[in-house]
Amino acid sequence: MKTVFEIAHAVQNGTLTAREAVFEALCKIKELNPQINAFVEVWPEEALRRAEEIDARRARGEKLGPLAGVPVGIKDNILYKGHKATCCSKMLANYVAPYNSTVVNKLLAADAVIVGRTNMDEFAMGSSNQTSVYGPARNPVDFDRVPGGSSGGSAAAVAAGMVPAALGTDTGGSVRQPASFCGVVGVKPGYGRISRYGIVAFSSSADQVGVLAGDVQSAALMLEVLCGRDENDSTSLEDAVPAFSQNFTADIKGLKVGMPKGFLDELDPQIKEKILAAAEKLKGLGAQLVDIDVPHAKYSAPCYYVITSAEASSNLARFDGIRYGFCDKTAQNLNDEYELDRAPFGPEVKKRILIGSTALRAENYAECYLQAVKVRELIKQDFARAFEQVDVILTPTSPTTAFRLGDHADNPLAVYLADLYTCQGNIGGLAGISVPCGNDPLGLPVGLQFYGPILQEEKILNAAYHFEKAL
Repeated sequence: MKTVFEIAHAVQNGTLTAREAVFEALCKIKELNPQINAFVEVWPEEALRRAEEIDARRARGEKLGPLAGVPVGIKDNILYKGHKATCCSKMLANYVAPYNSTVVNKLLAADAVIVGRTNMDEFAMGSSNQTSVYGPARNPVDFDRVPGGSSGGSAAAVAAGMVPAALGTDTGGSVRQPASFCGVVGVKPGYGRISRYGIVAFSSSADQVGVLAGDVQSAALMLEVLCGRDENDSTSLEDAVPAFSQNFTADIKGLKVGMPKGFLDELDPQIKEKILAAAEKLKGLGAQLVDIDVPHAKYSAPCYYVITSAEASSNLARFDGIRYGFCDKTAQNLNDEYELDRAPFGPEVKKRILIGSTALRAENYAECYLQAVKVRELIKQDFARAFEQVDVILTPTSPTTAFRLGDHADNPLAVYLADLYTCQGNIGGLAGISVPCGNDPLGLPVGLQFYGPILQEEKILNAAYHFEKAL
């Protein structure tokens, strides 16, 4: 399939119709989705009708948007008016969005064509896409392996060529880690760059909409469309949005790339080899490798799980069967109603709610939640000091390549540690991008991650773009 850039330019120039682009995507989905389960629902008639409207507008001489005719998938926690948004949970099995999320409005305004909703871990809680009520999505590289999570369906859809780009959400690496597992590009801008209005919340202080695409330039173009201030989201930033896809420099000579001390010490040797080779490639392109220290980053994972679980326990309290969510009509009293109405939550969601509720109890608050918030501030300060010395920071995206479906079923800690390198970006509010940097001996993709300061996404995009070109 063509890239986002290629499709949009071809439709704008008249060498390709939007209908042709969308029809190709729908054919790919029909062919491959039964095996991969990347999409949980597809809207073919609506997508083709919208594509034909775009073609008709072009025929009338109207100017088309920057994503003209580009088929896009959206994660199942992103609201699209009149369409289901279930978060891949029984709790929201019949929920139909009453309004559009801001990111959907921006896609439609840019003349993209949304073709369906993609699979995900239930309520975005998981790192493997195995907690979905629709069953797991599968990695297109190896159907017996996970695509990563929680945006595994979006990553798998792009990797399989079903769509050239898809939206995900990233709370602790849920865009970048599946991008690494599936061998595509995944980017999370700094916190507040993209509006969260109309996104079903997991952890409000860490959630961020992100993009999965086949190449860096396409991801950059998607970010141009999605970023910007939104009056419906008080946490969205007012700063101007650069033309990310047009701002790539001629080279990266003199770019200072931070290499955090200790980050590779216990890494799988096969992944470590790829990361070190990538660093040398960057050096060969003219970048400077600089040793840096972010001493508190090692506490990111426990800090992340305490804070996000606490926020999840609060955010999910609304799903009580009275205002939102499943309602069991057999309940005889209020206690039964709460117990029965919250039963549809899956085990992983219940686990996070319990962790969060425990951390927020009066007797635990200071020792658990408040302590995690303090550590979060130390991590932010570490990265702020690091960015006084360097332009970007290089890390692995994940400590492993894609593991097999069912692996770690009895060891949830091993799955949680899949976010080891990515949750730092959410805790620190950083911009992060994962770009493929080769394959391990089994042919499984390995991801390289660049971190950059908030409001400086162009730095990580530029570094990733030149590294991608040099592969």
